[in-house]
Amino acid sequence: MNSNPRIAVVGATGMVGRAFLTVIEELGLPAREYVLFSSARSAGTVLPFMGKAYTVQELTEDSFNSGFDLALFSAGGETSRKFAPIAAEKGCVVIDNSSAWRMDPDVPLVVPEVNPEALKNHRGIIANPNCNVIPATVALKPLYDAYGIRRIVCATYQAVSGAGRGGWDDLENGLKGLPPKKFPHPIAGNCLPHIDVFLDNGYTKEEMKMVHETRKILGDETIKVTATTVRVPVFTGHSAAVNVELDRPFELSDVFDMLSKTPGLILQDDVRNNVYPTPLSAAGRNEVFVGRVRRDESLDNGLNLWVVADNVRKGAATNAVQIALELLKQA
Repeated sequence: MNSNPRIAVVGATGMVGRAFLTVIEELGLPAREYVLFSSARSAGTVLPFMGKAYTVQELTEDSFNSGFDLALFSAGGETSRKFAPIAAEKGCVVIDNSSAWRMDPDVPLVVPEVNPEALKNHRGIIANPNCNVIPATVALKPLYDAYGIRRIVCATYQAVSGAGRGGWDDLENGLKGLPPKKFPHPIAGNCLPHIDVFLDNGYTKEEMKMVHETRKILGDETIKVTATTVRVPVFTGHSAAVNVELDRPFELSDVFDMLSKTPGLILQDDVRNNVYPTPLSAAGRNEVFVGRVRRDESLDNGLNLWVVADNVRKGAATNAVQIALELLKQA
C-alpha cells in the first residue's frame, strides 16, 4: 500500500463515520487526500475535519474511478455488499464496519492487538468485527495464548448508540416520557434482552455473531461460546461479563500481571477502593478496560472478567483506523 494513501470515508455523516474523522485526527492516519462520501440524502453536508471544511459527496458506482488506496466503510451492510467489491476491483483496500463480510472465509476479520497477521491474506476487503467481540478478544487473547480456552459464556450490557441515531433518540425521548420508535419496548429505565433479529435457535443474530466471530478472530473453532446480549439505558459504552473456562490451571497473580501488560488493554481492578471499569469512564477512550478479575469457584480453571469499551470508538471507528495504521506498518 502507498505510504501516503488517498483515503475515502464512506458513511461520513453517520455516528461511526463522524467518529472515524475524530479518531483519524487523534491517531494521525496519514493521507495525501481524504474524500468523504454518504448517501444522496446526506450529500452536501459540510463537516469540519483536519482543520478544514469538507463537503460530503454522494457515493455512486463511479466514486472510486478517480483512484483510492484505502476506504473506511460504515454505511450499513447493503451499501458494503454493493460498493466494497467495486472499490476493491479498482485497487482500493476496504475496511468495512458492517457485518456483511465478517464470516466470508476469504475476508480477514481483524483486531490489531489480537490477529494482525491475518491482514497479510486480504484480497481487497477487511472486516471490522462486532462491537462486543473486539473488546472481548483483546482481553481474551493473552489468556488464550497462555492457557488455552475451552469455553466462553458472555452476557453483554450494550449502549443505545450501538443501534445508531434511532437508539440514541429512543433513550433521550424515553427519559421525557415519549414512546419508542427504534426499539420494541421503552429503553429508559429498562433492559431489553433483544439485539438484532431472533433466529430459529432462539438466539439473536447479535448473539451468534459473538459465537462465530470470536472463534474466527482467535483462530480456534473448538472453543465453545454462548452469549446473551442485552440493550441497557446507557448512551455510550458496551460492557460484558465474560466467564472463561481455561484449558490449564492458572495463578490469579499471573493473570493480573498478564492483563496489565497487554497492549490496548487497561486493567482497573482495586475493589477495595471501588475501582473497576464503567461505560461512563470508558466513553471517549480508545482502549479496552478490564476489571473484576476473579476465579470462578464453581469449576476448575474458571475465570470471570468485566470488560468495557466505548462501542463507537474501539468497538467500531478506532479499531478500523488501527487496522489502517497496521496495513501501512506492514507495507
